This record gives sequence, C-alpha cells and structure tokens, in this order.
Amino acid sequence: MKLLRHGPVGQEKPGALDAAGQARDLSLLVPDFTPDWLAPAKLQALSAIDLSRMPRVPEGTRLGAPVAGVRQFVAIGLNYRKHAQEAGMEIPREPVVFNKALTSIAGPNDDVQLPPGSEAGDWEIELAVIIGTEARSISTSDALGHVAGYCLANDVSERDWQIKRNGQWGKGKSFDGFGPLGPWLVTCDELPDPQNIALELAVNGRMRQSSSTADMIFPVAQIVSYLSEFMTLLPGDVVITGTPAGVALGMKPPQFLRRGDVMTLSAGPLGTQRQQVI
Repeated sequence: MKLLRHGPVGQEKPGALDAAGQARDLSLLVPDFTPDWLAPAKLQALSAIDLSRMPRVPEGTRLGAPVAGVRQFVAIGLNYRKHAQEAGMEIPREPVVFNKALTSIAGPNDDVQLPPGSEAGDWEIELAVIIGTEARSISTSDALGHVAGYCLANDVSERDWQIKRNGQWGKGKSFDGFGPLGPWLVTCDELPDPQNIALELAVNGRMRQSSSTADMIFPVAQIVSYLSEFMTLLPGDVVITGTPAGVALGMKPPQFLRRGDVMTLSAGPLGTQRQQVI
C-alpha cells in the first residue's frame, strides 16, 4: 500500500493510492495515520479496503507528511562513503546519530524557508524508515519486522548552523520545514528490500545527487537494530538513513541554496518531491 495524508497544514486527512495511482480519501474509515495505525493488524485491515469505492482526492490537493503523531525524528549521518569523503570526514565505524526537531517535519512539496541571513542552505535526499512496532534491543535479523514502511525525505540543512555553531548538528537540521517527508509511505509488503532504491535530487533541473540505497555503509536493518540498543523506537518514529554524495557543501566552491531555487527529488516507488526555496 501507499498511504498518504492530504489537506491543508494541520488539517490533513488519511488517504491511499489506488491501483491506477489516484489518491483516495479514507477519512470516513480512518481518523488519521497515527502511530497505532501502523501496527501490522491495522495495516492488514487497511489493505482490505476497496479503494475504488473511496472518494477521489482532487488533483492539486496539498500532501502532508504521510504519518501523524511522530514522537521521535532520528537521523543517521555520513552513511555513504563518497558523502563522507566529500565532507572531509572519516568513514564511521558505527552509525553517526543525531536528531531533527519534530517541528521540522513538512509535506513533500511545501516551500522551504531559509532562516534569516542564511548563506549555507543545503539539500540531502534520503530514505526514511517508519517504525511500526516498538523496538528495544532487537537483532539485525529481526529489525525489518519492526518497520511499517518507507518514504522519501529531504534532510534540508543549514551548514553554518550545523558546523560553525559549536558542532551540534541538530542546530542546522531543525528549522521549521527542514524535514519534508512523502509523498506517501510504502508499506513493507510492497517494498521488502530497502537496499535497492534509486535516489536522485536535482536543483533547478541540474542533477546533484544520483545514487542508490545499495551504497549505504550501514543498511536499514543494522541501523534499526543499532538504535534499539540504546533507545526504544516507538511506532510512528521516523529514521532517515543518510545521504549520498552531491551535496552543496561538497562542491568546489560550494553552491548553496538561494531563494527561488527549486529542489526536485525522486526515489522510484517512493515517489517524488518538489520544494521551492523562499
């Protein structure tokens, strides 16, 4: 299934894509895609819905992040070798972990507003993992069984705040709107292998990132297991898994985002995003 949320900011309703790729409204049956609706039994119930009988979502309707009520937004850094190299960092021996503020979560096509005085805005296409069941001290072999599905993410960053403000990455990652998610959540039954997804990001039509999740240093199962060793992952939690090479910071000289720029992202079954910088 491809689950989505549609409507104005703060008023999103649940929906899903039908077999023809048409968004259908599920609000008559489901209150919202809150964490409890990501449990296996609830997802199985959703899969039994005849989407062709559900109301169509009008074309052009805004899409929000595909899950509501997120309680933890966790990020993995330097998870692609070439990205670590372009950043001038050593290949990590263990996953690099930081957090993004929940208030950074945005819809897949919402505008991205740079903070006042920003001169170092950057992009990072990533695979996002959505947790379905509580995970605490789980093995790598069991990890994917705790995942509800996957979606596309852009880990928008302000590099001056990230690097030059005492080295705490979350400062440059947590501005409002710096975490676009969606357009939909693809459940694991439709995407059993998260390590074979093409990732492409362009800025103003020029390709900047082109890679695959196959190039991750730490694959999804290892990341989920690792995180669960020192924190409890809760249903609805979002884990973004690192970005490949091609970010603005790694260019010589860097070509950071400017107002008016347009970022377009694509990831095969995870769909596409488009954000204008304002």
